[in-house]
Amino acid sequence: MNHLIQIATAEEEGGGGSNFLVPNATFLFEIVSFLIIMWVLYKYVIPPINKAMTDRQEKIKAQFDEAAQAKKDAEDTDAELKAQLADARAEASRIREEAREQGAQIIAQHREQAQVEAERITSNAQAQIEVERAQALSQLKGEVGSIATTLAGRIVGESLDDDDRQKRSVERFIAELESDPKSGTEKSKS
Repeated sequence: MNHLIQIATAEEEGGGGSNFLVPNATFLFEIVSFLIIMWVLYKYVIPPINKAMTDRQEKIKAQFDEAAQAKKDAEDTDAELKAQLADARAEASRIREEAREQGAQIIAQHREQAQVEAERITSNAQAQIEVERAQALSQLKGEVGSIATTLAGRIVGESLDDDDRQKRSVERFIAELESDPKSGTEKSKS
């Protein structure tokens, strides 16, 4: 440090030394060296850097364009999917409504078939009942006739073995019963 102080004092004492405001050869050499370095940088270093920066900017711009296109495609796809979903919902609603209508038609058809079948069964049952009633009446007439002839034969004391006579007597008795059911019941009570 002492050494620097001695150099500084020596320059002050040196008398008319150099003025720092006036450029000297060192200063000119530094300026020329600086300009040469700047020219070399401008000519050989800066163009590749500028090219790399330009390429990078173009890549970034391309990525932004791709991102914007992808966003637009995604929005278009989203809108298309929403439209398809709305169509699918409408189709599902239409199918449900058709199914409801078909179900109602099927139910109505089955009810109608069941009604027709019930009416058929009822009419068959009534016909069967009429047939069975007629058979029962005919069987009952036969039994009542034989009982009546046996009873009449015992009461009258003569034999009613003759079939024609027996048949006429039974038919007459049944006709009397059918024509006047009250008198028949009163006669049987007395």
